[in-house]
Amino acid sequence: MSENSRLAEPHVMHTYGRVNIALERGQGVRVWDTQGREYLDALSGIAVNTLGHNHPKLVPALREQIGKIIHSSNYYFVPGQEALASRLVALSGLTNVFFCNSGLEANEAALKLARKLGNERGYKHPKIVVCEHAFHGRSLATLSATGNPKIHAGFLPLVEGFIRVPFNDFEGLKRAVENEPEVTAVFFEVIQGEGGIHPARIEYLQQVRALCDARDWLMMLDEVQCGMGRTGKWFAHQWTGIKPDVMALAKGLASGIPIGAVVAGPKAANLFQPGNHGTTFGGNPLAMRAGIETLRIIEEDGLLANAERVGAHLQQRILATIGKLPGFVQLRGQGLMLGIELDRPCGALIQQAADAGLLISVTADRVIRLLPALIFTQADADELVERLLPVVREFLEQSHD
Repeated sequence: MSENSRLAEPHVMHTYGRVNIALERGQGVRVWDTQGREYLDALSGIAVNTLGHNHPKLVPALREQIGKIIHSSNYYFVPGQEALASRLVALSGLTNVFFCNSGLEANEAALKLARKLGNERGYKHPKIVVCEHAFHGRSLATLSATGNPKIHAGFLPLVEGFIRVPFNDFEGLKRAVENEPEVTAVFFEVIQGEGGIHPARIEYLQQVRALCDARDWLMMLDEVQCGMGRTGKWFAHQWTGIKPDVMALAKGLASGIPIGAVVAGPKAANLFQPGNHGTTFGGNPLAMRAGIETLRIIEEDGLLANAERVGAHLQQRILATIGKLPGFVQLRGQGLMLGIELDRPCGALIQQAADAGLLISVTADRVIRLLPALIFTQADADELVERLLPVVREFLEQSHD
């Protein structure tokens, strides 16, 4: 970030290395900055703007809700909570939902559910199994569950009670818990997002499900980034035929309105009792309306099938172009959650792509992350590759390991 950009925010804490762009408006899969320049949005607010920008079905509903009531309190019934919860229960096959404001809060609630179960079982030191290279948030508990030393730095000591295991390594998981009698849960992302777009293998998910059943543990899945239709199913784990006991959602659930949700099945749904957990803003009427309308529009407009179809087309185009460049390592992901791994750190590509009119991100140092809105078309995917290819080619020609 340039010095001029930093000086433009003298009163905002310097917690982000911002690209020197200020976005002002959006329409569909395009956004415009304050200088009037147009960008193709292949990031969608980091998988948040499910329906793109200024969606013609969503915006009128939100305007109507704002004119009625935005916030009340969880002292009172909020009708939208039951309406949205019933849809999530029907889509997931689980039973109950707790609403909050973010993925971090959803994951924090999941961790508390696991701790509560351990305490009810009389464990003195209940343990939760988590994965290397995971990212679950930046509170002290979710940061401790996160498998990235860079995220931990400066915030030690970590919260205790986590057993860290390699991702996608079932035998390694079993070895790690051999002498651990107080395990209560296994918690991981179905597709690691910040960790570099690494999907869990189908057999791994099935093996962990079977182990949790055998040991009476909670299987808890973080679908904050990969859920809500991004892979072509409502939830990424549904490609495997299993059901978790706890699932954390956020990001794309309300198309840009802050929201989080913990969806739980019978083993966890009644662990929280009044006074155990809560939230001021979570489940407010505006967020609930946004979630209800988002699910309705995804269903009405066939966006699950669109994500699968356009994602497959985008993968083919990337492999046929960027995949031929020296320096390309691997394309990973599913649907409209894709990562292009290069053989060198490529953080500079965020600004370089923006200069070419394309919004992307880079994660795990070497992975170009693409998270376009579920309304992306094949033509949009073609344009994305047309804009990205020369940027990546030039970067690889000019950079060195």
